[in-house]
Amino acid sequence: MVTLALYNLKGGVGKTAASINLAYLSAKDNYRTLVWDLDPQGSSSFYLGVEASVKNESKKLLNNEMDLIDAVQPTKYSNLSIIPADLSARQADVLLSEMKQSKRKLHGLIAGLKKDFDVVILDAPPGISLLHDNIFNAVDWVLMPNIPTTLSIRSFETVLHYFEENELDKEKLKCFFSMVDHRKNLHHETMSAFYRDHVFFKSYIPYLSDIEKMGTHQSPLETYAASSYAAQCYRDLWKEIKKNCID
Repeated sequence: MVTLALYNLKGGVGKTAASINLAYLSAKDNYRTLVWDLDPQGSSSFYLGVEASVKNESKKLLNNEMDLIDAVQPTKYSNLSIIPADLSARQADVLLSEMKQSKRKLHGLIAGLKKDFDVVILDAPPGISLLHDNIFNAVDWVLMPNIPTTLSIRSFETVLHYFEENELDKEKLKCFFSMVDHRKNLHHETMSAFYRDHVFFKSYIPYLSDIEKMGTHQSPLETYAASSYAAQCYRDLWKEIKKNCID
């Protein structure tokens, strides 16, 4: 089982769209795939049309009042399941701070899924906290979408420094550019600079309305715009992730 987290210190960088589209492509490649929506906004859950079946489910999972496997729900797509989020996920840091081995809680929970799934993708909320320490310790790879702007790149550098300061394995950080606007010179200049340093995947995700329409369709891009340029970009990114992180 390979575990991936879609994460950024900033919000609004295309993290959830990437979570869902990459998960769909993983499932399409016959990997038994699970998305765990850890963001109290529940956007991944919305895109896949699934709601938590138990009140305060996110809280109960962290409190050991409910087994993780019992929270897994199928989606309408073959090989793709989800653990949906609810607003009780906002209490994660408080709950974790009261536990022994509080930075390893998610690692222990996810370990119990090995026989059931091949790929597990965590859709992480923005920020940096005890919950995120859990996520960094729990997964094999942290995938960071970054808009090619000064502030977004600064967020990446902040996270990299945080990994170094806290003796986390910075080799598990894998980045890609997201919401790329080819009309902007700054985007081209930023991407060129970081590609020279081999820090980011070559594949990137453009800023296009087809991706924004995921909310309208409430489904992955591949299901309603498979021939679009945006869909091809996600397929290219998935191939690169598979080569570097899964195969």
